[in-house]
Amino acid sequence: MSLSIDKLCKFISHGVYVIAVQDSERESAFTAAWMMQVSFDPVLLAFSINPKNRSYQLLKSSGLCTVNVLAQNQLSVAEHFGRSDIVDKMSGFEWQAAKSGVPVLSQSLVFFDCQVSQIMSAGDHEIIVCKVADAGFLNAGIPMLYQQTGAMDGASQFYSETRKD
Repeated sequence: MSLSIDKLCKFISHGVYVIAVQDSERESAFTAAWMMQVSFDPVLLAFSINPKNRSYQLLKSSGLCTVNVLAQNQLSVAEHFGRSDIVDKMSGFEWQAAKSGVPVLSQSLVFFDCQVSQIMSAGDHEIIVCKVADAGFLNAGIPMLYQQTGAMDGASQFYSETRKD
């Protein structure tokens, strides 16, 4: 059986997250799947974001964000924050403030309150490395895996090459 690279990349295990950002005037959030812990001491997380994403400038200007872990039954939440045509993504959801003041998605499993420590270019995305300043448990559940989102993100259109056997 031959699979295209976009389908093969779905076998790389990673979760689904809502990253919330704000600056002094605005707030927003986006869905991310490319996220991982990169250090124990200090605790550092890294995720990638398309620099064309509306939230990217807010993240760069404030240097703060929260990483909110989604549960398996929250596909509609992932879809909502993954859309680029919604101007006010925050409405319709319950939020609370992290110690940093950045919004925390109350419906998520856990959250991490983060401060950006590095930004690096990586192809068509930027890698954001964040120091975890605080974290908390919110709700019980099983984390959603990227593979469970199916074609929600339309990623197959972005691969420049596919595997052919």
